[in-house]
Amino acid sequence: METERLIIGPIRETDKEDYFINISHDKKVLETFICRYADTMEEFDFSSYPGRRDLFAIRLKETGRLVGILSLFDEKDGACEIGYGIGSRFWNQGYATEAVRRFLEYLFREKGMRTVYASFFTGNDASRRVMEKCGMRYDHFSEKELSYLGIERDLSYYVIRRKPDVILLNGPSSAGESSPASGAGTGREHRP
Repeated sequence: METERLIIGPIRETDKEDYFINISHDKKVLETFICRYADTMEEFDFSSYPGRRDLFAIRLKETGRLVGILSLFDEKDGACEIGYGIGSRFWNQGYATEAVRRFLEYLFREKGMRTVYASFFTGNDASRRVMEKCGMRYDHFSEKELSYLGIERDLSYYVIRRKPDVILLNGPSSAGESSPASGAGTGREHRP
C-alpha cells in the first residue's frame, strides 16, 4: 500500500531499531498507544512482530524507515477494529491521517470489510482528529474499559462503514468507483 509520502506493509526483521525508537521506547507514544515499554534494545523482544498479518509498518517513502504502525484486530463478520501509533518525532505532519485513510481503503476494497472501528483514550484529541479527518464518526463511549499504566481508562469509539457502491478488488462488486467509506486509536495491545 502506498500514499503520496508513505509505504504501508509488513513488519520486517530490519525494522527492530526503528520500532524500538518510535514505538516501544517512545514514552509519549505509549501514553496513548498500548504497547509494552522497552528500556533497552537488548530487552526489546521483537521476534514475534515480523511476518504478522495483523501488524503493518508505516514507512516514509523518502527513507524507507519505519515511523509508525497500524494494527488490525477483532475481525469478525465483515467488521474489525484498527489501531495506530506514530513516533512522537513524526507527530503533527499528517502521517497518521494519511496512513489511516489508505488503510481504510485497503480494508474496504481489498479485505471486503463493511465496518471498521477505532478507539482512543478519552482526552486524546489528536487521535480523535485523525479519525474524524478519515471520515469516522462517534459511535459510543466505554467507561473504565481497561487498565493501562495503572489507570482505569475510558475509551471513545469511532466507526466508519463502507459505502454500498464501493468496488471490491477481491470479490463481488457494484458499479461505480467511489470513496470506500462513509460517514478509524489506542488499538489496544497488538499482542506479541
